[in-house]
Amino acid sequence: MTATAIRAPHARVQHGPGRRRTFRRRHALTILGFLAPAIVFVCWFTYFPMLQGAHMAFRDWNLWDLTSTPWVGLANFATIVSDPVFPVVAGNTVVWVVGSIVPQLVIGFLVALALWRRFRFRGLYQALVFYPWAVSGFLVGMLFRWMFNAEFGVVNDLLMKAGAIEAPLPWLAEPRLAMVAVITANVWYGVTFFAIMILAALQSVPDDVLEAAAIDGAGTVRRLFSIVIPYIWTTLALTVLLRAIWTFNSPEIIYAMTAGGPAGRTHIVTTWMIEYTQQGSYGLASAIGLAVMVVLFVFCAFYLTAIRRVNQR
Repeated sequence: MTATAIRAPHARVQHGPGRRRTFRRRHALTILGFLAPAIVFVCWFTYFPMLQGAHMAFRDWNLWDLTSTPWVGLANFATIVSDPVFPVVAGNTVVWVVGSIVPQLVIGFLVALALWRRFRFRGLYQALVFYPWAVSGFLVGMLFRWMFNAEFGVVNDLLMKAGAIEAPLPWLAEPRLAMVAVITANVWYGVTFFAIMILAALQSVPDDVLEAAAIDGAGTVRRLFSIVIPYIWTTLALTVLLRAIWTFNSPEIIYAMTAGGPAGRTHIVTTWMIEYTQQGSYGLASAIGLAVMVVLFVFCAFYLTAIRRVNQR
């Protein structure tokens, strides 16, 4: 028996380039087959309506006369900008986002600091604090609508018993009070998200660094501003940006509490879009929706850029 015959059973089988390409093609087709239902679902229920809405934004599309939907170009956008309600809606949107994010950040940070410390039944307290995030935003709006009711709402009752007011306040009927009421509801709803994200970041702060700072004589406040906040600064910035995107695009609380009233004084861009939809002006509503998509795209671009820079560090 020759040496070649002896080594033959142990020789490694060599596959040619054509066989490797066939295997890769079959592997890719298998993966595509598993992903196909999800791809079809997303395209049909997300991207197709989005493209259809973008198309409707440039047409005179009215529900009450679908026989004529002429192309009007940028006329729908001009109509929206020239509407006397537009400055009010734009201002309300800024107040809604900023007035919601700042208290959520501050209160959520304080809650996360409180939950960061080890104490008895901490897990139970965390579950109670994080529970509101699982509740529907529309349901939160309905609950706060009853709480801010002028006749039998619990908010007026508590304020009157505390001596802060002498008569019930029309929270949802007076424009300034209505905006305060909806922002209060959104703050209560969003504090949980900030607490979850900040607590996760706080748990990554090295204990040995904090202990070394304490040994060097740094107090609690000094350690907070010199070590803790700089260490979790990236998480804070990304959380604020992500929550700003959600708040800008979340009409459910306002719609459940005031539906944009009184007299449109609590309208933001998304609730204003819903109002046009209810009126059957699908062209104008689609124009607002397309503008919202552009703004959200800019926010998302900033968010993804920030994440990429963080991952490159």
